[in-house]
Amino acid sequence: MLTSLYVRHFAVVEVAEVAFGPGLTVVSGETGAGKSLLVDALMLLAGARADSTMVRAGSDRAELAAEFDLTDLYEAREWLRREELDEDGGCQLRRVLRAEGSSKAWINGRPANARQLGELTSLLVEIHGQHEHQALLSRPHQLALLDAYAGHDELLAQVRLHARQCHELNQRIYKLSGGEDREQRIELLRHELDELEKWALPPAKLAELEASHRRLANAGRLAEGSAGIVEWLDGDGEFALRRILGRAHAELDKLAALDDKLAPLLEMLDNAGIQLGEAADGLGRYAQSVDLDPDRYAEVDQHLSHLHALSRRHRLPPEELHEKLVAVRAELTALEGAGNVLEQLAIQQQHLRDEYARTATRLSQSRTAAANRLGGEVTVLLGELGMAGGVLQAELESLDADEPDVQGRERCELLVSANPGQPPRPLRKVASGGELARISLAIEVATLGKDTIGSMIFDEVDSGIGGAVAEVVGQKLRALGTQRQVLCVTHLPQVAAQGHAHLRVSKHSDGDATRTQIEQLDATGRRAELARMLGGVEITRATRAHAKQMLERAQAD
Repeated sequence: MLTSLYVRHFAVVEVAEVAFGPGLTVVSGETGAGKSLLVDALMLLAGARADSTMVRAGSDRAELAAEFDLTDLYEAREWLRREELDEDGGCQLRRVLRAEGSSKAWINGRPANARQLGELTSLLVEIHGQHEHQALLSRPHQLALLDAYAGHDELLAQVRLHARQCHELNQRIYKLSGGEDREQRIELLRHELDELEKWALPPAKLAELEASHRRLANAGRLAEGSAGIVEWLDGDGEFALRRILGRAHAELDKLAALDDKLAPLLEMLDNAGIQLGEAADGLGRYAQSVDLDPDRYAEVDQHLSHLHALSRRHRLPPEELHEKLVAVRAELTALEGAGNVLEQLAIQQQHLRDEYARTATRLSQSRTAAANRLGGEVTVLLGELGMAGGVLQAELESLDADEPDVQGRERCELLVSANPGQPPRPLRKVASGGELARISLAIEVATLGKDTIGSMIFDEVDSGIGGAVAEVVGQKLRALGTQRQVLCVTHLPQVAAQGHAHLRVSKHSDGDATRTQIEQLDATGRRAELARMLGGVEITRATRAHAKQMLERAQAD
């Protein structure tokens, strides 16, 4: 629910910070005081288009911020997690409007765009009375509301499960059958498999082939170089290393006879001589064994050329071609032997379709019954709310689709006739803000606690009504407040008396500037405000007594 709202330099508000609690909070004030500023601020935080005139005169920017408690709002928490905007389970929205017309927004301290603001706030708050900010006008929301009203959670879960299973099985069948050109696919796979089996190698074998190619390509240099090194090590020349080492060994042997500390060094020269001889012998054997085979070189070179051509064709590194071979072989085997498997999958597919049909039919039947009940209940409530003759119908439209749908076989459209003799029209096309607000209130009361929105705001809900009807509106709002957080902007004392909390908006001017103040009223303040709403300019003792009586009666109900 909404826990706090902060505004600074917004319209005629200099600075205001309002804390909100559960239940019904009513907002009242004199005409022109700016009662709807709280609603306007929330609409802007929901992504509404900003207007530079909303910035207080003389200020360079306006600041708006709201905090929400997400304890009971799982969908909002999940949305924040998916968008990577979650922050310790909290939710803070902030927006800055600049006088030159630009604006910026943040969610939990991170930059956000209008789309993100709109998506998130649609899970947090419903603003009734303005078309563009009512989830109730959305047909998907209307269907979800009908399902929530009917308690379809388990049935819907089954429909979604069967629909998804059908979709996944259809994809598997399509892939296994090769789609629309199975034979062409099999022919292509056979051709690819022939090439890959002929040329593709596992990584270890490929490394051996590349090493062999380097050896064969450089065979002459390897043989000549090895023989030359043997000559340096153990040749007939005076400066061959073994001859020099022999002379050094003989001289050191004489010196070691004079000082036995040189004996270990003499041993090292012995070992060096042995290793030098072994190196010379090994290089000699290598020089004689180098394969100067041009035919073998051509064969290896051709193999690598084919490998690189396949690598370019399949857009894979040469070392991954063997994995491609395995995958092609598996797909070809599956396609060539798909007949029996496809028969079994077709049986399974029909079974799933039958399961979906049974579950979707039950859902359709339950929706039809729930639509009739909902229409009847809301119609009765419309009469109680001063719309005598008003009718609501929940119309179900069957889908013309072959494939199972996760939402079932129909869509919902709420149709309303606000006056007797008028044909029902879609709720989204109802023009009057006051009528729309009361219709929304009737639907919310009928579906009390069924949807997942945490906070509801009603603006203009009491437009054009008074007397007993106004009291009924207040009672319905209070009942709604026992299940949800409700904020209602009102000018009627019958509605204001029903609030669990009361905010008063007042406007003051010192001749140079006008300021709006928002304050939380205590019991005394509430009685005074109700008396003002009842009596106007002159507030009599009888008016105050009436205000006290209204509050006491509302609190006792």
